[in-house]
Amino acid sequence: MSISYRMLGEVSAAEDVVQEAWLRFAASDVSAIENPSAWLRRIATNIALDTLKSARVRRERYVGPWLPEPLISEHETSTERQFQLAQECELALLWAMERLAPAERAAFILREAFDADYTEIAKTLGKSEAACRQMVSRAHKRLQTSGPRFDVSAEDAAKAAERFFFAATQDHAQAIKVLSEGAVAITDGGGKASAAFRVLCGPADIMTVTQAVMAKSKDLPNVRFSQVTANRHPAVARYVDDILDTLTMVLPDKTGATHWIYVMRNPEKLRVISPGA
Repeated sequence: MSISYRMLGEVSAAEDVVQEAWLRFAASDVSAIENPSAWLRRIATNIALDTLKSARVRRERYVGPWLPEPLISEHETSTERQFQLAQECELALLWAMERLAPAERAAFILREAFDADYTEIAKTLGKSEAACRQMVSRAHKRLQTSGPRFDVSAEDAAKAAERFFFAATQDHAQAIKVLSEGAVAITDGGGKASAAFRVLCGPADIMTVTQAVMAKSKDLPNVRFSQVTANRHPAVARYVDDILDTLTMVLPDKTGATHWIYVMRNPEKLRVISPGA
């Protein structure tokens, strides 16, 4: 599931890719496959590429910003396989990889996540080894300038979230000081929950909306907040009547200022990993 989740950023779609890949494997002459792992990577990658084409068409019609689906755990020991996957697939990186062309994304994932050699990557994508090297190089450059940091520790992310939420309860002038000048906040409601229809940019824009949302939260009955884990990083979950309503993750820049804010409100993407699932 690792390749498909990294490619698609959607759990159900990734599971469909895995199922299709295993069906093809089962229908093949296994004795003729020299390297089953490489064979499965190649098949899963190409199925994911085909799936991504239709997914991108859907995302163009998506209501508001689209964000990758988080893997949320209230208990770090639950569902070991999915928790490990979440550890390996940071939401900021999945979001940034959306800016890559599909083939670039596949080449980057195969090389960086699975240490595939360029012979395997070229065979998988039907391109020359030189072209694959160029794609991986371009992917690195684009990701380095995409905005979010990918080297943030869980501790630093937790501190950034604490500063951000504390500041949001203070006066506007003080609150904007915790944000970097280039800060962005992205909220995914998918047309199924209230959310900003655009990416919020800059401290003033972000805090104006955030403080308005938090003020409205005070009027909701049976609201509680809890710290959970979402794709390696600590995140803040808001529950309304014990139903997960909002997930917020904050990442700082190198100075510690809040720089990238991920807010998931689409109920179809807010699924907690249950212990023993």
